[in-house]
Amino acid sequence: MSYLIIKKSIEGHSKTDMQNRFEALMKSLDYALSHTNVTENNLAKILQDEIYQIADINKHDVIIYDLDGNYLVSNKDKALVNEKKLPNNILNKVKSSDNRYDVKTYDENLGSTLTSSYIIMRNNRLEPIAIVYFPVYHSEDEYYEAFHKYVQYIILVNLFLILLSVWISWVISKNLTKAITKISDLITRTTLLGKELRPIKYFNNDELSGLVKSYNKMVYQIEDQKLLLANKQREEAWREMAKQVAHEVKNPLTPMKLLIQNFVRKFDKNDPEIESKIKKLSKSLVDQIDLVATVASAFSEFAKLPPKNDENFDLKEELENLVRVFNEGGNIYLHSNRKEIPINMDRVYLSRIFTNLITNAKQAEREGVKSVINLDVELLNKKVIIAIQDNGSGIPKDKLEQIFEPNFTTKSSGMGLGLTMVKKMIEEYKGEISVKSEEGRGTKFTIILPTNV
Repeated sequence: MSYLIIKKSIEGHSKTDMQNRFEALMKSLDYALSHTNVTENNLAKILQDEIYQIADINKHDVIIYDLDGNYLVSNKDKALVNEKKLPNNILNKVKSSDNRYDVKTYDENLGSTLTSSYIIMRNNRLEPIAIVYFPVYHSEDEYYEAFHKYVQYIILVNLFLILLSVWISWVISKNLTKAITKISDLITRTTLLGKELRPIKYFNNDELSGLVKSYNKMVYQIEDQKLLLANKQREEAWREMAKQVAHEVKNPLTPMKLLIQNFVRKFDKNDPEIESKIKKLSKSLVDQIDLVATVASAFSEFAKLPPKNDENFDLKEELENLVRVFNEGGNIYLHSNRKEIPINMDRVYLSRIFTNLITNAKQAEREGVKSVINLDVELLNKKVIIAIQDNGSGIPKDKLEQIFEPNFTTKSSGMGLGLTMVKKMIEEYKGEISVKSEEGRGTKFTIILPTNV
């Protein structure tokens, strides 16, 4: 294993070294051409002097061919260049790709590997003007020779350590194997009984009895804490819910009380407008009573979702109809990557989800900034990804984590159940919802739903 790792490291080092040389050469060439308007016709003239300096600095030969594979210019004498024209197979592969094309051969005379690298050269306008050829000779033998000795040393050391570890393990485990095996069997049987933790029955008085006692004590403590925590969480949830219900009910009761007190204080049966005032009072009281009923209904809906009536329909068409209802200002835009997106779910659930999110987006409009709401719908691998993004006031960072919690709201009015219900309905379909927001820039909700089709 060590040998393979070292060998891979050597090969990686060799490839990295060659890549660094290649990039340095290309940067030198790009720099030489960066201040001139270069074309295929004047390239040889521009580089005829500078190519010697580039090759000298990088200590590598550079040969440049035109786009038909004919020799143009090099730091070497033309008579010493073996290939005056590139073979067609290499030429076609280089021209068909923007990446570097490498050809490896072995030079038996030099005992080295020759990597012939070809790449298209482009001018400042990114137009192809030539083909650059870098011949790179490199030998890995010198690396292998040094590392072979190192590998031999590592093998000997590892072998010694393995033997020593086996002997020490045998000595240490000899006296404890039987007891540990018994405890292991007991713990294994305990964990297989179910999710509940159960104490281990162990009656021997040996080195492991203290461990068993500690484990059993921990089991009892964990069970007690689980019960306490569950009760505390239930109490806390009901307490918070009761506080929210009381708060929401109290809001309409206070103006109702003030209205009646004020009416009684100013009541005059001879007042010619007494009938009109009674009607106004009655209407105000009815409105406040309706608000209390709305609060009760909202908490009732939160406690129990309506039954689902799943059916197959086109999600895009359904969203288009929904957007049409809210798009009186023409500022809501729907985008989709498919003409039709089939989905199987409850239309009412879908309508409630997006009615809530679109309403929130409209209410987040900043003063002096025209509201723009984008709905992007994508169908990918049996899943629908829907993004709803606005350019509104955004949500503060410290409140983002609470956005889906019951009774949390950033609005001056409302019960804070809308997004909680949205998340609950999405999770009913094994979906996910997430939010990103930046104050003063807007908010983006992302929903992922399985199509179930």
